Formats: sequence, C-alpha cells, structure tokens
Amino acid sequence: MSELPKKDQLYELIRANPFISQQDLAVQLRLSRSAVAGYIAGLIRERRLLGRAYVLAGRRPVACIGAANLDRKLRSLATLTMGTSNPARQDESFGGVARNIAENLARLGAPVTLTTAIGDDSSGKALLAHAEAAGIDTGTTLRIANACSGTYTAVLDDHGEMMLALADMALYDAITPEFLLAHQARRVLPALSVADLNLPCETLAMLLAEARRDAVPLVMVAVSQPKMARLPADLHGLRLLILNQGELATRVGTPLQSEADFAAACATLQAQGAQDVIVTRGGDGVLFTRAGGIGRLAAIDAHIVDVTGAGDAFAAAVCWSLFDGSDDLELACRRGLKLSAMTLECEETVCPWLGADSLDDIHEFGGHAGAPQPFNALYQE
Repeated sequence: MSELPKKDQLYELIRANPFISQQDLAVQLRLSRSAVAGYIAGLIRERRLLGRAYVLAGRRPVACIGAANLDRKLRSLATLTMGTSNPARQDESFGGVARNIAENLARLGAPVTLTTAIGDDSSGKALLAHAEAAGIDTGTTLRIANACSGTYTAVLDDHGEMMLALADMALYDAITPEFLLAHQARRVLPALSVADLNLPCETLAMLLAEARRDAVPLVMVAVSQPKMARLPADLHGLRLLILNQGELATRVGTPLQSEADFAAACATLQAQGAQDVIVTRGGDGVLFTRAGGIGRLAAIDAHIVDVTGAGDAFAAAVCWSLFDGSDDLELACRRGLKLSAMTLECEETVCPWLGADSLDDIHEFGGHAGAPQPFNALYQE
C-alpha cells in the first residue's frame, strides 16, 4: 500500500475500518490532522466517500425522515362505553412513522439513518438512545430547546382495534428545507430515502427535488387523511407513494368504491408524477400499480393483538425490498403483508423477533384466500 498515493492509502485504511479516527489515520500515514481532513474532503467530493462516518459507496443507507415520538397505548379491559370511565391498561413504547420504519429496517439488516426532531426532555433522550442501540444513525436529528418531544396516544378496544388516536406532531414542522440544507454536509447520499407526511409540504417538495437531482429513489408514506394536504401537487421524482384508501380518496377528492375507482385514482397520482402507488385496504389486502393497471393481494390471516405499527411494518418491508434491489412490487407487497401480520400478532410497535431472515421464503406468504380478520388504522402518525 505504501506505493499508492497518500489519498488512496487513506481510502484503503477507511475501507478496512470505516470507524477509524482522523487521528489514527494521521498517525498511520504520518500526516497532519489537517492533511487527513483535506484528503477526506477530496474523497467526499469525488463521491468515493459519502459523508458522515465514512460511508463507502455500496453501503449507502436508507435515509428515513419524519416523526419519532413516544407512543402511549390505552387498551380497554372490557367493551368500551362512551361518555364514562373505562378500565384500561397503559403501555408506552417508541413510535413515529419514520422511526418505526427505521427500526424495522435496522432489524432486517439494512444500514439506516434517521432525521427527526426531539425536545429537550427525557422522552427525546430515550428515543435517541433506543434508536442508536438499534443501530440507527441519528446524527442529523434536530434538538429543540424548551419543547416536548412528539407523542401519539391510541385508545384500543378489548380486541386491540384502535378506536381513537391523538397526535402531538407540531415539532416536526421545524424540519424545514433550511434545516436540511444547513446539515447538508452531514447528510449521507442514501441508496433510498423514506419520508412521512408529518414533514412540512415545502420540505417534501425539497426531497422530491433532491430525488430528481441525485437519482435516489424516494418513498413517501402517508400518515393520516388531514395531512394529505402536505403532499405536494407535483410528484415527479417520487418512486413510490404508500397510503390507505381513505388517504387516496382525500388526495383525488372523490369516493372510492369499485376497482375501477381505485385504478383511476392511482392513474391520477401517476399522472402527477408518482412512478408507483401502493394502497392498503386493511382486511381487504393491498392494491399496487403495475404495467397495464393495478394488482391485488389479499391480507394474511392474523390473530390480532395490537394494530399499532402494522402499517409501518408493511412500509418498511416494501422499502427493504426496494433497497435490496427488487423492483417487483408484488414481491414487495408480499413481504409487507408478512411483516405486517407478524406485527399485528405482538403487543410491541416493532415486532421483537424480527431479524435479517424474517422475509425469507416469502412466496409462502401473502395473498392467500380466506377470511382475514379486518383491522383498521393501518397507518398512524
């Protein structure tokens, strides 16, 4: 290696140990720290390194951008009665669409970064500590003084179905284009970007522009019907939009009843610039765009314990499939249905036994006939 130019020697040392410090590089190469910093800057300009933490080309991460909050779930111990007190059990966990997707992806073995906003409270510190322990890079997180971190509170009936949810998500309005531009040097060029619609419209528009400029696939995940107003009118640059049927109806401004209605609505989104669309329909499975129209897969039978996080698990599996190099949306949806069913059958927001081999043998799952138990609220903020 001594015959190589110093910059190439440095690159080889980083390839061998991506976590090596600049001081160690300086010692091994007999250079000053400033000279090492200069060589690293040159490698980043040449796109041989992709920014923070010496990410090497070929190991580009999935960049998740959006909500990370504290989830509170109140589950009734008996049939809910409106207008009075109901005995219930409370559970707390970490949630938020972007954070949930990031954790699922990390458990599946993908390199992941998370750009979110937290307050200067104990919840925010715990959120970051948990994410980092899961292997998620949170280096571009916005920390806001004198603010509380986001919260999502769901009320579930005694069967685990969500009856009501309350979301405090105003914090994420601070993830502005100006914030992202100010941290551009720390944002690694990803293999795939995933954004939820808790972000401001102008931030989503900026991410679409970056996707077009950098040729990086971008997936957007809807979070609620009211926040469909945040989705930009021009969707050029969008690889995939994942949303449920209510959110799709809100976007196109018309009720959706027949398969033809869904096909027309998806075609409208594609005319607006989206390459593909996936529509989740709870117990009726999913629809997805394909050449010549739309495809359909039935839901998987599941013993429902808790619906929270099931939609984010579906989205994560779809994103993992794209990250893994597959453009087969049917396969991606089969993977999504499997991971969603696994999540429905556990109390945790992210399935605790999820691992790198969880989506193996996927052709045994998804889209089989039967009468799956219906579940609603596939997505939450």
